[in-house]
Amino acid sequence: MAEDSDLWDMICDGPFVPIKAVVEGTKTIPKTRKEYYDEYNRISACESAKEICEALQTAHEGTTQVKQSKIDMLTTEYELFKMKEDESIQEMHTCFTSIINELHSLGEIIPTNKLVRKILSVLPGSLESKVNAITEAKTCRS
Repeated sequence: MAEDSDLWDMICDGPFVPIKAVVEGTKTIPKTRKEYYDEYNRISACESAKEICEALQTAHEGTTQVKQSKIDMLTTEYELFKMKEDESIQEMHTCFTSIINELHSLGEIIPTNKLVRKILSVLPGSLESKVNAITEAKTCRS
């Protein structure tokens, strides 16, 4: 019986199951049927491609005010970003990259040199000699 259910899902959904990101974009899971039917409901009354685009954009990105609020929140998160004591460099970099990617998706681009300076400034004191070597090497090339 489960095989019949899987076959029916394949007929309804096609070969690709819609997925969604969870846990701050690091993991994906299949959407429930209700979740992807909601997309249809958002656009079913639209009469043009422009209306569909605007409806989906508002649903997923929010209004201009919402977008600016997200940018402000993420900018503050970026400015206050620090490496936690019990955090590995990889974990810290993953969190940092998540903030930067979200800002980028909202149209806020931070120059690479500024990102590098920020990363170097949040590394623990135990890596100070390496940070100094990187900073000096950068200064010599400039």
